[in-house]
This record gives sequence, structure tokens and C-alpha cells, in this order.
Amino acid sequence: MQPYEFINREWIVSATALRVYRAAAYLSIMLFLFWCYTIFEGEPLAYRPLARLLVFAGVFGAGTVLVGMEYFLFRFDQSHPLKQVAWFCVLLIPLLGPAIYCLVVYSRSTIVRDCLTSPAASIDLRR
Repeated sequence: MQPYEFINREWIVSATALRVYRAAAYLSIMLFLFWCYTIFEGEPLAYRPLARLLVFAGVFGAGTVLVGMEYFLFRFDQSHPLKQVAWFCVLLIPLLGPAIYCLVVYSRSTIVRDCLTSPAASIDLRR
């Protein structure tokens, strides 16, 4: 009997998940850069509605990549335990840590690469 899981494996390790987490990582990096810009230059008053949209997208991306990468680290990462501890410390860095982990470790992991080359990942959707 398998234990009940709230998060399916396909939500973390699949071709679609890879695209979603990469996009979320880029949104998180964008939020960090926008945050740095507003600290040094101030909020652009003329672009306030656009700024709010960028902040919303960045927060959504940062939250998505944080949850997904922590779950991947604890559940699917097959690297050495000391390396996992080091990456966990990197994940604690707000906004940039999960994005760096996603782009460096998650995107290059063998479990994700195997998922991309499996026959189920290349299903013809035109049928």
C-alpha cells in the first residue's frame, strides 16, 4: 500500500514541471532585480500598475519555485547528503536561492533528464 501524498511525482518531475519551475525561477530573479531597482531609484510612479503586475508575477514565481525546489531537494535529489545540506542553506536565501537551485541542480539532475527522454514525455498531442 502506498502512502497518501499531497503532491504527485509528475508535479515535480516532468517536462511540464521543468518549464513551469524554470519560468518561476526567472520570475523570482526578475522580482529580485525589480526590488533592487526600487530600493536605489524609487518606485516609478508613471508605471505603478505595471509595477504591481510585475511584483505579483514575481511573488507567484518565487513561491512556486520555493515550494517545488524544497520538495525536490527533500524527496528526489540523489546527491551526497553534505551537498544537500549546502543546497538547503542556499535555498534559505530569499528570492535568489530557490531560483539558483532550480537553474543549477534541478534542471541538470538525472531524474529530470530521464523524464524528458522517456516515451511518455513525447506523447503526440495532435491525436
